[in-house]
Amino acid sequence: MTAHNRRHFLKLSAGALAAPALPRIAAAQATAWPSAKTIRAIVPFSAGSTIDIIGRIVLDPLSRQLGQTIVVENRGGAGGSLGSAAVAKADPDGYTLLINAAAHSGAPAAYPNLPYDAAADFSGVAIFGSVPNVLLVAPSKDIKSLQELVAKAKDGSMTFASAGVGSATHWAAERFIVSAGLKATHVPFRGGPEALTEVMTGRVDFILIGISSGLPFIQNKQLVPLAVSSAKRSPTLPDLPTTLEAGYKDSDFNYWNGMLVPAKTPSPIIERLFAETTKVLALPEVQQKLSAQGVEPAPLTPNEIDAMIRREIALNLKIAKEAGLKFN
Repeated sequence: MTAHNRRHFLKLSAGALAAPALPRIAAAQATAWPSAKTIRAIVPFSAGSTIDIIGRIVLDPLSRQLGQTIVVENRGGAGGSLGSAAVAKADPDGYTLLINAAAHSGAPAAYPNLPYDAAADFSGVAIFGSVPNVLLVAPSKDIKSLQELVAKAKDGSMTFASAGVGSATHWAAERFIVSAGLKATHVPFRGGPEALTEVMTGRVDFILIGISSGLPFIQNKQLVPLAVSSAKRSPTLPDLPTTLEAGYKDSDFNYWNGMLVPAKTPSPIIERLFAETTKVLALPEVQQKLSAQGVEPAPLTPNEIDAMIRREIALNLKIAKEAGLKFN
């Protein structure tokens, strides 16, 4: 064997010996996780938004269960894509979490030039639940039903609010508008609370937003609910029809809420996060708080979440193209 061949052989042998060590290193990292380092949970929408409310309900007991501080950072803007981009670029070490919702799957259709891949750059961890979106108008509009809203919107003069271009509130409204054959002007805001305020004053005509955010305004009679855009009625507002029941085909929108991490996060860390989050979601006090916010259970494994996101991205791109939706 020549000297060159011996060097080549030794190099290959060293690589072969080192390769099995990689899983052991990942396992060791997961065993040490979490250490004294603070965990950041980035919510890509403003404080008081539906996902922020739900995220904090889950993260507070999760922090206690892990014995580690979890700091929530609200980074709103661009339909949630600004905060998501920060997580996509973060180290995949389990210390940066993304608390997001269905807007994550809608972003590629709304922002063709995203600085990240919504599927490939993230790994799913856990779904906190799904929240029906509720269509709300101000009492001053004197609109009592979804059919009345549609009739008044036929001339194209109506406006609708959202928590930002490409947000779940935007996507849900577009789905309904396309189904009802309407034309309405989109008025985006930085977050749900600002959007709700403008609808409440009557300056913007309507909004489709998670029940978690809209419920206080409904209870105080500051906003009038007309329908929910979930596949079935919400136990929180059982007398309210769905947009499907009202006769608007394909107007339903799956508004899930959950946790993602950067891709390449070691699988033992993902599995630990999934297991601990599942325990938190089973706590009676957490279930009570989530139920009060209109959150319905939607248990999925990390692999099932990844598959769901890929399906939703493809569906949203297809719908946007076929319907000629313009997210601007």
